[in-house]
Amino acid sequence: MIRSLLIWSLLLLLTGCSAFSSKDNAEPPAELVNLHSSLNIKTLWSKSLQGSEGAFLRVAPVINNDRLYIAEPSGTVYALDPETGKELWSVDLDVPISGGPGVSGSLLAVGTQEAELIVLSAEDGSERWRRPVSSEVLSVPGIGPGRVVCRTIDGRVESLRAEDGELRWAYNRDVPVLTLRGDSSPLVDDALVMVGFANGKLVALSMDSGLVAWEAAVATPKGRTELERVVDIDAELKLVEGTIYAAAFHGEVAAVSESSGVVLWQRELSSHAGLDADWRQVYVTDTDDHIWSLDATNGATLWQQKALHARQLSAPAMVGGYLVVGDYEGYLHWLSQYDGQMLARSRVGSDPIRVKPLIYNDTVYVFGDGGKLTALKAEPIESEK
Repeated sequence: MIRSLLIWSLLLLLTGCSAFSSKDNAEPPAELVNLHSSLNIKTLWSKSLQGSEGAFLRVAPVINNDRLYIAEPSGTVYALDPETGKELWSVDLDVPISGGPGVSGSLLAVGTQEAELIVLSAEDGSERWRRPVSSEVLSVPGIGPGRVVCRTIDGRVESLRAEDGELRWAYNRDVPVLTLRGDSSPLVDDALVMVGFANGKLVALSMDSGLVAWEAAVATPKGRTELERVVDIDAELKLVEGTIYAAAFHGEVAAVSESSGVVLWQRELSSHAGLDADWRQVYVTDTDDHIWSLDATNGATLWQQKALHARQLSAPAMVGGYLVVGDYEGYLHWLSQYDGQMLARSRVGSDPIRVKPLIYNDTVYVFGDGGKLTALKAEPIESEK
């Protein structure tokens, strides 16, 4: 685990600790071997924006109502046509953006490095309101019925009225001495707000009152040092048919009932990049950059792919019958969902891809650290008869 921390030293930026080892014993990344591609990867369009430049912000593209929204860390928010990349509108908020955009219905929300929550019209980008929050926002704001929910790095969750930003309730959780830099984003539905915290707990809050509906332990701190006891839930949560899938660093991957908070299963598997899931399988990138397929009903291993060891992978994303992950050199790796076999490799640039690829209508949208946003589609290559 300590080796993995060293690999991702820039990502973690452990708060309260300027350095945690004078010796770098990280293993080298796996070399890419020649691959006979069984997929034809076609680039549909690309657009150059400002990137995060290794700042490890929670800024990623999102699609809602047939529009793609993306924010530049410098403060500009864009709405694009997902089929062509054509700009529909843009607005400069004149403040550095560190989380978002979150979009639902007619609203778009972003969080800033200067501790603000800003809500815009998703239709034309006009500003609805902005409000100060308790600290920097390193997560994607959630939007529910009449509410915008913001998570800040000091362990606070705030629910604000969507109409005008009036604070309706706040929930506070203590932050451990050492944590990873970043937060998982609140998962919002009609009645509950689910939030993963740096102490390994997954908490469901009432959307109406902010009271705790249930609490589940995804990971329990272990070890003698604060470093060994880091169990942040920083990866995004995934909700599938009433089950929440969550992953913790130095901890477990767990399936939790949305209605009751009962832990349906959990298994020891450390991840900070994250996961994807459907009703059959859960796909996880672990801290060694191995990709796992787990049975969604019990967490049993279906397959494991180690060929991309230490290549600093993104979370996997499902598209058709494939998985796609990005790595630190700007490569996309395409795997079979069935058995993890490497099917194809493509490159969208030389910058790292840390953001989980976005999937929409079988198109893969990739946002690299350098700011390049690319849309791609994969088609099987017919074998010669």
